[in-house]
Amino acid sequence: MPVYRRSSGETAEAEAARAQDVLRLWGEEEGAIAAKVNGIPVDLNAFVPDGAVVEPILASTEEGLDILRHSASHLMAQAIKRLYPGTKLGIGPAVEDGFYYDVDPPQSLTEDDLQKIEGEMGRIVKEALPVERLELPRDEVISIFKERGETYKLELIEEIEDPFISLYRQGEFIDLCRGPHVPNTSYIRHFKLLSLAGAYWRGDERNPMLVRVYGTAFPTAESLRSYLDRLEEAKRRDHRKLGRELDLFSIQPEGPGFPFFHPKGMTIVNVLLDFWRKEHVKRGYMEVRTPLILEQSLWIRSGHWDHYRENMYFTEIDGRPFAIKPMNCPGSILIYKSQLRSYRDLPLRMAELGTVHRHERSGVLHGLMRVRCFTQDDAHLYVTEDQIKDEILGIMDLMHHIYGDVFGFPYRVELSTRPENAMGELSQWEMAESALKEALDESGTPYKLNPGDGAFYGPKIDFHLEDCIGRSWQCGTIQLDFQMPEKFDVTYVAADGSHRRPVMLHRTVLGSIERFLGILIEHYAGAFPYWLAPVQVRILPVKDDFLPYARDVEAVLKDWGVRTEVDLREEKLSRKIRDAQLQKVPYMLVVGAKEAEDRKVSVRERAKGDLGEMSLEGLEDLLNQEFNPF
Repeated sequence: MPVYRRSSGETAEAEAARAQDVLRLWGEEEGAIAAKVNGIPVDLNAFVPDGAVVEPILASTEEGLDILRHSASHLMAQAIKRLYPGTKLGIGPAVEDGFYYDVDPPQSLTEDDLQKIEGEMGRIVKEALPVERLELPRDEVISIFKERGETYKLELIEEIEDPFISLYRQGEFIDLCRGPHVPNTSYIRHFKLLSLAGAYWRGDERNPMLVRVYGTAFPTAESLRSYLDRLEEAKRRDHRKLGRELDLFSIQPEGPGFPFFHPKGMTIVNVLLDFWRKEHVKRGYMEVRTPLILEQSLWIRSGHWDHYRENMYFTEIDGRPFAIKPMNCPGSILIYKSQLRSYRDLPLRMAELGTVHRHERSGVLHGLMRVRCFTQDDAHLYVTEDQIKDEILGIMDLMHHIYGDVFGFPYRVELSTRPENAMGELSQWEMAESALKEALDESGTPYKLNPGDGAFYGPKIDFHLEDCIGRSWQCGTIQLDFQMPEKFDVTYVAADGSHRRPVMLHRTVLGSIERFLGILIEHYAGAFPYWLAPVQVRILPVKDDFLPYARDVEAVLKDWGVRTEVDLREEKLSRKIRDAQLQKVPYMLVVGAKEAEDRKVSVRERAKGDLGEMSLEGLEDLLNQEFNPF
């Protein structure tokens, strides 16, 4: 009789069984939407081989949630096909926080259609249609999709070399898919369709434009409600909306994907950069700058040509091909190689606020979060092998200080390992991955392993910030690179006089200045902390008669280094206060007859309201109590 095992080691005997039956033996079927058999996710109705280890996959887990959402994408596609016969299907994956399906309907879809589609999805849920996995010969699968007119699916099948192809069927609906999926449609109860967008088939602008329908699904009504509330809050905090209202930045039609920073936005950027520079000088970094445009041959040598050229911009100078840099690292290497380096020079820490350009598809551009031109707060460290761990620990300490101590972001860490398109020897990758793991373990930092997601030249540690409404943002990274020094023949003179190869560490902290500003705008909802606010104090004269005194106060505050402006408009005081609140200015100083006579100011704080009248000395003490990381 077959024997089945739990991950704990417990065993049970039973007749040939499906995964769901095995889980029932141990009372683990409750809440399961799929299972793992010997570590591989499968449907609950999949047969389990003798001796296999069987574990439940719950909808509440990350893996289970992906399965639930992928099943929801099939549910949505089925509903669309029922409502709009003749619709052709693209792809419908689960993604972070939800799912989508790219469809080509016979008529245009609008936001009003989402409710109709949701209603039809609800009816299919009530039908409790079994979700069945089929594995059919390739020719039969082609016939099925030809008969249905699914041209996009046929294109995908052309790239599948397997003689048998897996499909999933629920009622009249059938789709290409590896699975697994929920056992039947009644498992998908808590969902919401969110939006429509255009999406080129397979992300190629030369292909037809499809309609991308976005939705989300959760295991419980409560978790869905919580997420939708968070979405509403995110809309209120949208950095594009606040960027316009606070006059921080704009994206002009003449430069799609290329942000324009207005004076107030540039003020915030400069404060960030001043802080960044201070922290890096303190930690032994030297700032450099490399050219925006470099010869194409450099990018071929670095490997970016093979791995990145579709995202690069090109030009020609004096009949020679050049490229606008998408990365700063090759330029840093040329600076390193400009002179002979000794072991006494290492570790060498070179930091660069380098502007890079990358050709992002128009459909993915999003305010400051996804742009075609941005500034990376890069650093490249050249170290000996025995310095690797200490330097990584030093970078992690810098990350913790900036993320935690200064901005108060919780964050999580991922270790990403060798990808399929990796350069270099396997032994080097193993050494690099081991070095990163050792540093993480020694620091006591919890981390998640992210297999196969490293850069093409080395493994990396990624830092994901969590903002005040629970969203995750990948910002900082540490990448360990044995490949670039090899490709560029980078060396140093060791103590014994021999020439040896340094190890190169690539790292960013903020990631992209533009994107980090977008994150900050949404995190603070535009109400920046005092030290970062573009205008820290706004002076509000009650009447024009008090403008001279307002100007005197302004001069004093500017002498203190406070970013100050005077509201010169002929408006009522109540209007001036309201507008200052809308502009999220930390402090407002009201000056009228009494204040001018006493040489004082009436102080209002953005959150606390009226703080009363105080002398300029008292105001200085108050402002000096504000947090300032400088």
